Amino acid sequence: MARLNIALGQRSYDILVEAGALAQIAGHIAPWTRRGRTLWISDSHVAAHHWPRIEAQLASAGVEAHLHIVPAGETSKSWSELARLIDWLLAMGVERSDTIFALGGGMIGDLTGFAASIVKRGCDFVQVPTTLLAQVDSSVGGKTAINTTAGKNLVGTFHQPKFVLIDPQVLGTLPSREMRAGYAEVVKYGLIDDAPFFDWCEANGQAVLAQDCAALEHAIVTSVAAKARIVGEDERETKDRRALLNLGHTFGHALEADTGFGERLLHGEAVGVGMVLALRYSARRGLCETRDADRVAAHLAACAMPVTLADAGVTADGNALVDHMRHDKKMSGGTLPFLLLRGIGSTFVAHDVELDDVAQFLDEQHRVAAPAPSL
Repeated sequence: MARLNIALGQRSYDILVEAGALAQIAGHIAPWTRRGRTLWISDSHVAAHHWPRIEAQLASAGVEAHLHIVPAGETSKSWSELARLIDWLLAMGVERSDTIFALGGGMIGDLTGFAASIVKRGCDFVQVPTTLLAQVDSSVGGKTAINTTAGKNLVGTFHQPKFVLIDPQVLGTLPSREMRAGYAEVVKYGLIDDAPFFDWCEANGQAVLAQDCAALEHAIVTSVAAKARIVGEDERETKDRRALLNLGHTFGHALEADTGFGERLLHGEAVGVGMVLALRYSARRGLCETRDADRVAAHLAACAMPVTLADAGVTADGNALVDHMRHDKKMSGGTLPFLLLRGIGSTFVAHDVELDDVAQFLDEQHRVAAPAPSL
């Protein structure tokens, strides 16, 4: 068990990482059930796996539990599902003193957090993430959003949860592809500013994906601690510090947009390819060695993850992908900051990147073959 804290003054909160935590969920969330009822949001897949036992435990503790189910999949991060969720909350008589619970992956956390931030001008919410990606990244830090036709996460708020409850054992029901997609976000923390952690990932990544208890808990705790530290330093991304967490995302979001924000390319898969592209572009600019990009690509490929545009099923040319980037929410004054690397564990924000050069680079990447996987 590990308890971490995000230090944000009055908005500070704890993150509990504990195997088997869902078996004692009534006790863990007791501070937010004072009215004797709870409002939960989940998706159809997660609810089928976990809701019956959660509902039974809460009932045995004398707590009412009401559930709103959202269709599974990234397409539910939409205006229509947000409206449906808000209507349900209002029909349930939600009050500003209520706490709303998000039970699911990143989509559920983002959608629920956004709804909680705007209904009745703001309610508290608690994150109970059920995917590796959500446990190590999206459930922590307070970013909430929905997608629009213009791009990913373009409408949202900063709204910190009151508590995050992470139970690694729930990942036992996660499809292996989702597990691998979440692992990309684990690797990201090593690439940002912790080269020894990337070394650890190379040695232990297969154990994490196989859900070895010790390896999985170490990966989660290390990742959450890194994100907590960065968010505590730059909560609203007003400095370049929190922007480091976007490593791989500028390229990745363009790939997601090209493939339709769906099952063709999962968010974590897009981030993995995006990180490799960031390294290859950095090498092209002489910032790092090509072998750094090859090393990361080889590790992700060994974990059966896509690492090239071809792997990701992306056929759009560089100009089309850059057009997606122009809708990025970080665009300012006609320029887009990029996360580049001087080497593994040395990521920085570059403000001098020309999008025409990026387009040419991406055209070149269509000719890059994936490395032969090796452990």
